[in-house]
Amino acid sequence: MPALPLVGNDERWDVPLRLFGGVHYLELAGVEPYALSGDWPDFLYSTGIVAQLALSSHLLDVGFPDTWCARYVSLHIDRSLAYANASGFGYECAETARLAAVLSPYWKWNHRHLVDRPHPKDGGFTSDQVRTLLRALMDHVGHVTGHGQSRRRMRRS
Repeated sequence: MPALPLVGNDERWDVPLRLFGGVHYLELAGVEPYALSGDWPDFLYSTGIVAQLALSSHLLDVGFPDTWCARYVSLHIDRSLAYANASGFGYECAETARLAAVLSPYWKWNHRHLVDRPHPKDGGFTSDQVRTLLRALMDHVGHVTGHGQSRRRMRRS
């Protein structure tokens, strides 16, 4: 692992929490792409994106510059989780770490990558297991960062 960046409080990045047309990243967990399309690789690709956004919110909050994350973390959820835990995130869940390794890098689950290639190994996870692990991770992110569900999402639940 590269050394953790040393960033003072005055250099911290403002975390962009609203993405995809104003939707909070925590709301994305309510999206059920696999249930809608029945496409397992799309579901894992979407899961990778949501997990990466959630973990990135912690990394940016504690002072990791976005450019550093892009260079050293990239699309690797396993790296995001490792750096998050090294910076006080405190989420030691073996199954989540295993899922992060399966998803990493999450571009490998994108259909464009899979056109003429066999699907990567999915670790034997079921969609329910993935949803449960992702929800628990996101709940922890919300607890640690204070970035909870938006009021709009909470009313729908």
